[in-house]
Formats: sequence, structure tokens, C-alpha cells
Amino acid sequence: MTPQNQTSTATATPAASQTDAKQTAWLYSTVQQFSKKHPAFPVGTLRHQIFNEETNGLKKSGAIVRNGRRVLIREDRYFAWLESQNAGAQA
Repeated sequence: MTPQNQTSTATATPAASQTDAKQTAWLYSTVQQFSKKHPAFPVGTLRHQIFNEETNGLKKSGAIVRNGRRVLIREDRYFAWLESQNAGAQA
């Protein structure tokens, strides 16, 4: 059971049989939910990153999804983007 206002979507790749189908779960969280789940990321920091998504590459990563006025964070893509930001520093 998912918490209130948290969306989980599953998609299946086409396959010959049900046993061969692979499923991927996408977890979306609001800014508040994400910050509560991951305390290392304060709400202000997340909002700053979202505000500057055009210049910091967050938009290109596909981690931010807008549904009306609601801003959702796709967790797997957000963490992939975060890791890519640190890739240049590890030389």
C-alpha cells in the first residue's frame, strides 16, 4: 500500500508469455515526501534544484514530472542525475 499522495506505476515490456514479462516500478514523490523520505535533501535544496532545472541538467534527466501544479520527483532518475553531477569530480 502506498502512502497518501505517493504514486507508484508499473509497466511491463511486451513478451511472448506472462512469465517472461519484466516489470519496472517507478516511484514518484512530491518535494515534501521526497525530503521526508531522504532527510539529506531539504525542501529548500530540492526547490532550488527544480527552479534551476534548465541550467543544471535536471530537466534533461527526466527526474521532474509536472501534473498540473503538482511537481513530482521520479526517484530513480533523480539519483542517476545526482550521481552524474559528481562524475566529473572523481578524477
